[in-house]
Amino acid sequence: MSDAFVASHTAELTLADGGHIRIRPIRPADKAGLAAGVEAMSPESRYRRFFSPLKRLSPETLAWLTEVDYHDHFAWVAVDLDSPGHPGLGVARYIRLADDPRAAEVAVAVNDHHHRRGIGTLLLEVVALTALDHGIDRLVASVLSDNGPTRALITDLGGHLKWDGDLGALRAVVPIPSSDAELARPAVARVLRAAARGEIQPRPSP
Repeated sequence: MSDAFVASHTAELTLADGGHIRIRPIRPADKAGLAAGVEAMSPESRYRRFFSPLKRLSPETLAWLTEVDYHDHFAWVAVDLDSPGHPGLGVARYIRLADDPRAAEVAVAVNDHHHRRGIGTLLLEVVALTALDHGIDRLVASVLSDNGPTRALITDLGGHLKWDGDLGALRAVVPIPSSDAELARPAVARVLRAAARGEIQPRPSP
């Protein structure tokens, strides 16, 4: 995965609260940042994301989460442009289902201190648009019944939730809109779609 690939898939956005973030594809070099981000999550947030009380990610899991093929498995990260070093704010990914290639499992995690800023929504939208361009038309996810923020996010995006007794959790299905007009914020969607397609023009060096 080249620097040109990352640059053409990178978008800079302003949040509703005035904060500035950058959304780009995950890179193998993100292992340390991802590990630190997971360790900084509250036990509750880690359980909601991984369905287990893990405290840190193993080297094998970090490799699997960061060394992706950008087709059947694509992950995006959001970083904070307003803080020194541009620390990570969140990660979202889809993984195509082997038995249903037009569907993909989706997961989103945002730093505990940056919830309710719209970052999770932006990450889920860019993941959905990327998946659509790779032949996927719906996203699925397992959600704990007490995970109110994620349940609200899925509902806001037109998804449906149903209890799955085998999983002991809710199973969510989110159909991916095929046009920007179907999204809540078409102007933002156009930027995210350009990033998803690798159509962002790199800024010239000063």
